[in-house]
Amino acid sequence: MTDITVQTWMELVEVLYDIPIDKGRHRSDFVYRGLADKSWDLKTSLIRLGGKYEKLERPLLRSFKKYAEPGSLPPGGLWTLMAVAQHHGLPTRLLDWTVSPRVAVHFATAELEKEEFREKDAVIWCIDVAAARALLPGKLRNVLHDEYAFLFSVEMLDSVNDLPEFDGLGGADGFVLFFEPPSLDARIVNQWGIMSVMPGPGLVLSEFLLDHPDLYHRVIIPSGLKWEVRDKLDQDNVTERMLFPGLDGLSTWLTRYYGTGPASPQQPPTVS
Repeated sequence: MTDITVQTWMELVEVLYDIPIDKGRHRSDFVYRGLADKSWDLKTSLIRLGGKYEKLERPLLRSFKKYAEPGSLPPGGLWTLMAVAQHHGLPTRLLDWTVSPRVAVHFATAELEKEEFREKDAVIWCIDVAAARALLPGKLRNVLHDEYAFLFSVEMLDSVNDLPEFDGLGGADGFVLFFEPPSLDARIVNQWGIMSVMPGPGLVLSEFLLDHPDLYHRVIIPSGLKWEVRDKLDQDNVTERMLFPGLDGLSTWLTRYYGTGPASPQQPPTVS
């Protein structure tokens, strides 16, 4: 595992945007996931459900589809259903990522109002999607090649529209696949959300990555740097107000913005 610990905001920006020039363009091959505690692994919400979670995956999806309010689910197959379920908090084998480094930094530092996270170092997991594609089974690599695509869409995955079939593609070594969910709402669009999936409900991505250290690195944000990072994200307009459009996101942002921070200010900040 390659961990890069930054000490300043400028170091953080430099590390996250250290993108090689390719044909005159600065375009990253990485996706990012920010977590409030660097000790956390990449277990899915399905695994964290506990119990016989492997057997619960299909009943969960079946019941989600069955009991959803009429008209609330968009048309589509398995992958659309899984993306919608993940987006609305159902335990799934998917993990959420983003193409935006600053969005990942937001999620790494968004828990500052909770006492248990104020002294925890945060982490940004960074995975090279281009390198991960090389480990995909040929059937899936061919789909990307034929579509001249960097990431899968849910429609591109329709050729494998059954979980047992998808799991059967894993082989002995496994793989991780990244896809763009449908633009379900402004939240997923503004967060530039990406989702990952592995060929088995019990697979843990962080364990897979230990066998493939060339696929990833982690950026560590020390606890003492979090408030500076958080305030500068506010200045960049990377806030709950933008990432969670609506009154709930607005209220969360204002609560943190007007909060005491690391020390009580002499004058409250103003929002123009």
